[in-house]
Amino acid sequence: MANIFKEHIASVPNFPNKGIAYRDVTPIVQDGKLYRLATHKLAEYAKSKKAEVIVGPEARGFIVGCPVATELGLGFVPARKPHKLPRPVVRASYDLEYGSNSLEMHKDAIKPGQRVVVCDDLLAISGTLRATKQLVETLGGEVVGAAFYVVLPDLNGYKKLSDLDIFSLVEFHGA
Repeated sequence: MANIFKEHIASVPNFPNKGIAYRDVTPIVQDGKLYRLATHKLAEYAKSKKAEVIVGPEARGFIVGCPVATELGLGFVPARKPHKLPRPVVRASYDLEYGSNSLEMHKDAIKPGQRVVVCDDLLAISGTLRATKQLVETLGGEVVGAAFYVVLPDLNGYKKLSDLDIFSLVEFHGA
């Protein structure tokens, strides 16, 4: 099953910076049947974790997480880049392979004790996931798992979150 997804992920060398092999999931979401299948697999995972809400970091986390939330009949909470949300927010900063950024979430987005699954396209060094987890926990929620289309295990991002259950459709090793 993983091979069907892997075959549809485009590898783009030297993007966005030299030395980075970007794994582009756009071909998956452009194929309606494959997008539905990927969504279903992530939704099965979120259901197994007894998720009460899905959180997705900007921007590809919206593409991945919203259909998962819809399939499960759950709400979706966006973790947005700074200054995009109109009401009071909490903020967490993080590092990327090629820079740094911050994410924000409305202060009332997560209820205390709420079980959260984070959905995104790719896990590399885990900066975005750690920041999203920090936001959820600041608001009193519990991140019970994270689901991705792609994990890059050679970058060891998952090791920085050894306490978190991580699910992915495929793994890519090497550059």
